[in-house]
Amino acid sequence: MKKIRLGLLGSDDSIDVIQSVIKEYPEFECTPIIYWREEEIPDLLSPIANDFDIWLFSGKVPYAIAKSWGGITKPMFFTPHTGPSLYKTLLQIFYHNQIAMEQISFDNFHYDELNSILDEAEIKANHLYLKYYEGEEVDAKVLAGYHYELWKSGKTKAAVTCLRSAHIELEKMGVPVYRVLPAKSAIESVLNLALRTYEMLHFKESQIAVQMIEIDSYFGLAKDTFSTDEIYKIEIKMAEKLLVYANKVQGSLKSAGPGRYVIFTTRGLLQDITNEFSIIPNLEDLEELKKEVITCGIGIGKTAYEAEIHAGRALFHAREYGKGSWMVALDNQTIAGPLGREEQITYSYVSKELQKISEQTSLSISTLSKLESILKKIGKSEIGAHELAQYMQIMPRSARRILKELEEQGIAQVIGEETPYSRGRPRNIYKITL
Repeated sequence: MKKIRLGLLGSDDSIDVIQSVIKEYPEFECTPIIYWREEEIPDLLSPIANDFDIWLFSGKVPYAIAKSWGGITKPMFFTPHTGPSLYKTLLQIFYHNQIAMEQISFDNFHYDELNSILDEAEIKANHLYLKYYEGEEVDAKVLAGYHYELWKSGKTKAAVTCLRSAHIELEKMGVPVYRVLPAKSAIESVLNLALRTYEMLHFKESQIAVQMIEIDSYFGLAKDTFSTDEIYKIEIKMAEKLLVYANKVQGSLKSAGPGRYVIFTTRGLLQDITNEFSIIPNLEDLEELKKEVITCGIGIGKTAYEAEIHAGRALFHAREYGKGSWMVALDNQTIAGPLGREEQITYSYVSKELQKISEQTSLSISTLSKLESILKKIGKSEIGAHELAQYMQIMPRSARRILKELEEQGIAQVIGEETPYSRGRPRNIYKITL
């Protein structure tokens, strides 16, 4: 069985603990990467970001920095500093130095989270010194300074930190400091989650993907040479080009009638060349093909039949966006596209609520799903006809008709007006409740 390549990035002491647990998981082939300063994390990741199947970080700080950097496309996990992690540290403090909770400064934990952990252990504290920070915003020297000032003023006798770089700084300052390391139970939980995620993704990559392509049989045909023979020759040439493309995606090509072709391949391959279903494949030797393809629908399914049904649905939606449009229908009953365009949206094509509204109006579920997706994308429930028309790529009068019909059913209401130009009638702004 092929091993799962696991990239493990963290501080030296955390990596030792995590690796001791990973040894019990023969499914993983682990490569440790140690960092000493948080600011060097992007540079460490840059050359190897996608060399692994899964990434594991030794805490939420390196994880948040890596996520904010954005160069990793593989699944990412981190080991949390849970209750058992802190209990072990507190036990050491109480056993060796018998320091009261009110004389310890903490970091990383949220106030409610720390209180919950202590309540669970029935540890009482009148007040807590706590420095909370968002992962990517951490500064080791600032954090160390917080603990140092409390210790120097006599308010605390020890510091508890989750950050290795702050731990090193505090040791230099002479502050009694204890480090919170990931607990074995937390590491095991994350590794099991990573395994399940990998298995799910591996299954998804092997799902059937079908591309249903419509071409322009008249493309390149001279006006004065119109004949069925010429059209036949053009379709033969097109089939040859599509066969080259099918080989690129390791798929098989079949004709589905005049001007329509179907390519069977796997989700993983198609997902790669479309950059997670966001762009039209950029293949140099197939540039001419893009001009001739009218529309393309991509369908994903557990079986070839299911994928082909989804491809047909995606093709139907692609037609609404005009020539050269590509759409994808995923197995979670959502449509996404048009691929490669800024206004790309994702919307569900099955919804009981939308089905009910569709029955009340003359609007299709497809139209209502697009509207719902647009509202989610812009992050508000208010929209005007011109803005809706731009997103849906329809005429403003068609957008006004949609909004007017929703208003008649009490689903939309006019809440204001806008006047974008010095002349002309004001435009209504609608609040929509789907």
